[in-house]
Amino acid sequence: MVEFLFRENNIEQYLDDPDAKLMLKFKEEEDPSAFEELMRKNFSRIMNFIYRFVADRELAEDLTQEVFIKIYNSASNYYPRSKFKTWAFTIARNISLNELRKNKGQVVSLDKPFKHGEDDMSLQVEDKTVSKPDDEIIKEELVDAVGKAINELPANQRTAILLIRYEGFSYEEIARTMNTTVSAVKSLLSRARETLKEKLADIVSG
Repeated sequence: MVEFLFRENNIEQYLDDPDAKLMLKFKEEEDPSAFEELMRKNFSRIMNFIYRFVADRELAEDLTQEVFIKIYNSASNYYPRSKFKTWAFTIARNISLNELRKNKGQVVSLDKPFKHGEDDMSLQVEDKTVSKPDDEIIKEELVDAVGKAINELPANQRTAILLIRYEGFSYEEIARTMNTTVSAVKSLLSRARETLKEKLADIVSG
């Protein structure tokens, strides 16, 4: 609907994106190693993003597989009109939102992504038999509270917060991923931060 907002006179700028190059290699040369490299580089990152939505490890892995099936099947029509990551996360976002419509209300600690393959983003299983310092317990409680508060945000605000906080996306990249404008993204983030501030006021002040 707002795709025209991002139409560039020179979209060749995205051809320098290493992942876009891999996707084009897969498209043009039908080189399976190029697609395998794309999965190796991006699978865990996308799976952790989805995991923060669905709060289920096995489901997150299944949905991530679905993302890459869509990417695979889109190869013949692929042309880089944005960075590969914004395109891939757009697919991941849509799949996650579809899942949220089916399963609402689940919450996960958003600062504990889990390990897949050889990547070092691991979800540590808590050992409840080990005593912890009070400050560590307080920190964990705050992390859980932030996670719950983010999960309760409207879907668009939640997506914007996840992308900027955990994925390091710029406003422009979030706008592309969400198919909206930069000003709309800033508005979403502003409302989300105000809501989070209100929800967490008692915890922070306490």
